[in-house]
Amino acid sequence: MTFGIEFVPSDPVLKIAHYAKLAEQSGFDNVWVTDHFNNRDVYTTLAVLANNTNSIKLGTGVTNPYTRNIGITASSIGAINEISGGRAILGIGPGDKATFDSMGISWEKPLTTTKESVTALRGYFAGENVSLDGEMVKVGGAKMAFKTGDIPIYLGAQGPKMLQLAGEVADGILINGSHPRDFDVALDKIKEGAENAGRDMNDIDIAAYTCFSIDKDAEKAKQEAKVVVAFIVAGSPDVVLERHGIDPEAKKNISDAISKGDFKSLMGDMVTDDMVNAFSVCGTPEDCKQRVDELFNTGVTQIVVGSPIGPKKEKAIKLIGKEIIGGK
Repeated sequence: MTFGIEFVPSDPVLKIAHYAKLAEQSGFDNVWVTDHFNNRDVYTTLAVLANNTNSIKLGTGVTNPYTRNIGITASSIGAINEISGGRAILGIGPGDKATFDSMGISWEKPLTTTKESVTALRGYFAGENVSLDGEMVKVGGAKMAFKTGDIPIYLGAQGPKMLQLAGEVADGILINGSHPRDFDVALDKIKEGAENAGRDMNDIDIAAYTCFSIDKDAEKAKQEAKVVVAFIVAGSPDVVLERHGIDPEAKKNISDAISKGDFKSLMGDMVTDDMVNAFSVCGTPEDCKQRVDELFNTGVTQIVVGSPIGPKKEKAIKLIGKEIIGGK
């Protein structure tokens, strides 16, 4: 059982470095920093975190193979591995089509692109001269001029085919989910991929990348989680909503409120308790510990504490360290 924490570099980098140091002192094992073009650069942020921490592992949570050439990704995470003394992890996934559309980047064949990118990365990390004539990724004989180290690769995966691929090729899997029911489904697909590749599931770190909100006041924790839960509901396939007994029609109302910037409605009754329960780890330390234990019992091996963390980040990090990690 390990614990990670997600930080979004919409905050100043030195502020995130402070949170990361606090997370390290509180017993967290991993820091995951999101990679979005409109926030501060993920690798610059990780470099600052590397110089402000001592033992916690540092990862991209997650980057993608579209906004950067895969050789540049290998070079960047390799530099972080060197600066941090071997603490880097690469989280990579297919990314978000809506974001790429806004950037003018074509989102083509995400499964093939991700698979071929992992193949190239393995070669770069091994110090090989990489030649790959893939369908989507082509490398004409490139090699790192320094030793990057053998950096673990985690796939951000949601759909069945990406989960199967992760079981085949990844050291770990980052799954956006907070409820055991979703992991019962996801683990079946990961096992299929692992079996296809002749791998042992014990060699794969299964990380629940959760929406997490903790406070001694359960209502405050719930209110803090509602906006994040709203975005999750708006982006969830109908089959996922139905799995949790949520009427898919509710998704349209929430999507409309988000598009209008009507966050007052989201903070009211539009985001229901059932939605909060399905798509977040939320409440008092006792509430959150119960859900964490349920997730570990499904086969999850890492809990990633994702946004919003809690109404007050510092307090929430300390609470998790004392009441949940301290009792693991």
